[in-house]
Amino acid sequence: MTNSKSTLWVVACLVFFLCGTYAFSQEPAAPTNVTAKDTPNDDGSSITITWDAASEDSGVVGYKILRNSDAGEFEEIGKQLDANVTVYKDKTIIKGKTHAYIVRAVYDNETSMYSAQTAAVKAKGQWFHTGKVALFLAMLLFSAAILWNIYHARSGKEVFVRRIPGLEAVEEAIGRATEMGRSILYILGLGDVDNVATIASMTILGQVARRTADYETPLRVPCRDPVVLNVVREMVKTSYLDEGRPDAYNEDDIFFLTNEQFAYAAGVNGMMIREKPAAIFLQGQFYAESLLMAETGNSIGAIQIAGTDSEHQLPFFIAACDYTLIGEELYAATAYLSKDPLFLGSLRGQDWGKVVIFAGIIFGVSLEFFGINWITTLLQRVS
Repeated sequence: MTNSKSTLWVVACLVFFLCGTYAFSQEPAAPTNVTAKDTPNDDGSSITITWDAASEDSGVVGYKILRNSDAGEFEEIGKQLDANVTVYKDKTIIKGKTHAYIVRAVYDNETSMYSAQTAAVKAKGQWFHTGKVALFLAMLLFSAAILWNIYHARSGKEVFVRRIPGLEAVEEAIGRATEMGRSILYILGLGDVDNVATIASMTILGQVARRTADYETPLRVPCRDPVVLNVVREMVKTSYLDEGRPDAYNEDDIFFLTNEQFAYAAGVNGMMIREKPAAIFLQGQFYAESLLMAETGNSIGAIQIAGTDSEHQLPFFIAACDYTLIGEELYAATAYLSKDPLFLGSLRGQDWGKVVIFAGIIFGVSLEFFGINWITTLLQRVS
């Protein structure tokens, strides 16, 4: 009996010894199923590497990525990744070259194991982003709405545009200046020629110039940018030619003042006080000088029509001017004044698009209240 117990004890110790020896002899496992492929829906500037995560009890503390180019030497790229990361997008590739990758598993005891080398991959750019098909379809529908409304306007049918008091007052302002025998001062603001508000202001100026050409009213335009100056001269000259009054055009009335912000404001204020124009247009991009000019124009009793897309300057214009075009009213002014079917159709088509977007926002918010978020998911995917 004693011999049997001794034998069992020896066998048990031997088993434990062999198990411990086997466990300590096992090397940490390397990352498996490592693949590298061209990142979809990009311009060919990245490659995506994926692998299977190690088990939680394996002792892995992170991963490192090694890369070679055109079968060269492997070099470590980036910093050590967390243990729970199994995807890495390499954005530092060299376009036109093939790249292969190895993923290194880093353990607590500083031991690292390499995965098998991936196949060589070359990144390629895609023509279309398949994740943004919905956005593409929305763009097509929006374009179709604009084209349809342009066709509708050109067919001779009336296109309704809501009443905008500031634009209806343009005729009044020009008529007032004509009756009083005074000039009209048109201020384009401080924007450059590529500024959207400046472009809108110049198109409004073209419509104003048509009326001043008919009424033979002096039109003065001080500019702060030489490029804007030349564009404005051509636009005003064309407006006078279209109205059959090229002899009434005076190039000296459109002049360069200065490109310094407050020097420009001081020069314009000086003109207001000396010449006392009957009507002043403040249309375009403005900054801190807006109130200085608007207050000076108000002090001489001129009728003032302002317009800007800068929400910070709108309160000053509303307080000091007779009429103010707020935000997108500045962009709608050309269609409103010219009644051109192209502009009217474009304006109405854009309004259709805004109505659809607004309805989509209301619908999406309503669904969110009920825990349905597929619209939010769609927008996140196409953004």
